[in-house]
Amino acid sequence: MTRRPGGDLPDFLIVGAPKCGTTAMYDYLRQHPDVFMPFIKEPLFFGSDLTSRYGPMTEEEYRALFDDAPIGALKGEASAWYLYSACAAEEIHAAIPGARIVVMLRNPIDVMHAQHSQLLFNRQETLRDFGDALAAEPERAAGRRLPPGPIRPENLLYRRMVRFSEQLDRYLSVFGRDRVHVIIFDDFRDDTAGVYRRLLEFLGVDPGVPVDLGPRNENKRVRAGWFQRLIWNPPLLRPLIPRLRRYAIVHRARDALLRLNSTRVPRDGVDPELRARLADELRPEVARLSEMVDRDLTHWVSP
Repeated sequence: MTRRPGGDLPDFLIVGAPKCGTTAMYDYLRQHPDVFMPFIKEPLFFGSDLTSRYGPMTEEEYRALFDDAPIGALKGEASAWYLYSACAAEEIHAAIPGARIVVMLRNPIDVMHAQHSQLLFNRQETLRDFGDALAAEPERAAGRRLPPGPIRPENLLYRRMVRFSEQLDRYLSVFGRDRVHVIIFDDFRDDTAGVYRRLLEFLGVDPGVPVDLGPRNENKRVRAGWFQRLIWNPPLLRPLIPRLRRYAIVHRARDALLRLNSTRVPRDGVDPELRARLADELRPEVARLSEMVDRDLTHWVSP
């Protein structure tokens, strides 16, 4: 894919593991007058190795997302799963060689646990116990014990989604360190304003514009399971979804229904014995990542 004169592709892309803060950052950036983020938060145009629930977005549809960008505005998008993809980095570089990449990372144990909770909320996970879901990964990788309905099977491969060192290495190798900005969720949580300001400086836009930096995408519980399944997988509308997703009003209506059918609740903690086993398993991975980002992250997997 070649970039057309005048440019109708993003200037920067936010990638990251699920539940690393990409939704919040997307919302914050949408408020900035010098930044344009399309109404679809996660277009997932790149990453041809990723499974699409309702069919891949066409190039025409993807470019159209940026049609309303004001002249001179910096265009961006946030598709967390580009980090997981083995080929998204190269595909992005082939289309937008000058793109800037924002990578958001988090404690891998917390990522897996939060993703499990989110999939339960979305009615795309049938194993309510986190440990059971982890144990089922080999079978699910082989195509067994998958939840019904259109799903992205890689969502259920929890350990694969937190191979951060190899995922980050793909972007560093393709784009170079100068064009890759890494955000650690711990910092984003503890100093949201400072992390947001440094991101704007990396992107080259005015860091002094005030925006609402309140919490986003908090843990929720479903009120009515049958209604949630209908929202995420409406049988009568399923053939029309590839066309309906082009319209902002459809996304707003779905989000409104999800808010109506949910209540915010604290997320239960990971069983201490399970967390200890996962920490032992992930310690070499976190050590490699610490070297890559030149920062000690081993407290993520400390006893």
